[in-house]
Amino acid sequence: MTEPKTFFITGTSRGMGVEFARAALDAGHTVVATGRNPDRVLAAVGDHDALLALALDVTDEGAAQAAVDAAVDRFGRIDVLVNNAGSFHAGFFEQLSSSQFRAQFETNFFGALAVTRAVLPVMRRQRSGHVISISSTAGIVGSAGGSAYAASKFALEGWMESLHGEIAPLGLHATVVEPGFFRTDLLAEGDSTFWGDVEVPDYTAAAAETRTFFEGMEGQQVGDPAKLARVLLTLTELREPPLRFVAGADSVEGVVRKAEQLVEQARAYPELSDHLDLDEREG
Repeated sequence: MTEPKTFFITGTSRGMGVEFARAALDAGHTVVATGRNPDRVLAAVGDHDALLALALDVTDEGAAQAAVDAAVDRFGRIDVLVNNAGSFHAGFFEQLSSSQFRAQFETNFFGALAVTRAVLPVMRRQRSGHVISISSTAGIVGSAGGSAYAASKFALEGWMESLHGEIAPLGLHATVVEPGFFRTDLLAEGDSTFWGDVEVPDYTAAAAETRTFFEGMEGQQVGDPAKLARVLLTLTELREPPLRFVAGADSVEGVVRKAEQLVEQARAYPELSDHLDLDEREG
C-alpha cells in the first residue's frame, strides 16, 4: 500500500461521496467527510477512528475555511480534495427561474471554488496535493432539459483545466472526472433534483418527455459508484494523474462523439474561418 493520505471529501451524506469516503478508509487513509448534516454523514459512512465528520455547506465560504482548519488541526495536512457535492436543477432554460439557475451554480461551481480556495494554501505549503472535482458527461455534452446543470459543469471543466496549469509548477495536481449515469440518488426529486417552476406552454410536451426520461433513469443507472471510488483511489496513486478521467462506457461514448463533432464544426467553414486576420497594408 502507498503511504496513507488525508482525504477531504464534500457531499458525503449520500451517493457517490459515501463510496469515496468508504473506499479511502478501507484503503487505510484518513478521511474528512463533510456534509450539511454531520450526523447524516456518520450514519452513511459509518464511525471510524480515521474519520472526521464535519458540517459543511459548500456555498458558505466561511464554513469551508472552518472545515479546512478543523481538518488540519486533526490530521495535520490535506493530500486529496474531492469536490463531490452537487445538485441537479432540471428543466428547459426558460422553465428555470433566475434564482434556480444561480442556485445551481452556487452548489456545483462556486461551492467547489470556495472549498478549493480554502484547501490550496495547505497544499501549497506542503508542495503536494491533488484536487479532484466531480463533473459529469454533461460537463462536456449539453442537452435539452439540462441547461443549468450543464452550464455549471462546463464552468467547472474550464476552471479545472486552467487550475491544472496554474498549480502544476508547485507540485500539485488537478483532475476533473466525468461520470456517466451511476447508481446514486442524484436524480431523487426533492433531495438532489429540483425541477423548474416557470410555466412556458411552448415547452410543455418536450419538457415532459425529458422529465420522464430522467425519472425513468432513477434507480436504473448502470454505473457502480463503489467501483468508481476504487478507480479514483488508483488515480491518486499515480505519479502523473490525468487532467481528465472519463468514467463509464456511456460517458466515453458521449465524450468521443462530442470531440468528433467539435473537429467537424471547427473545420466546417474554412473559407470563412481561416481568413479573418487583418489585411497587411503598405505605408
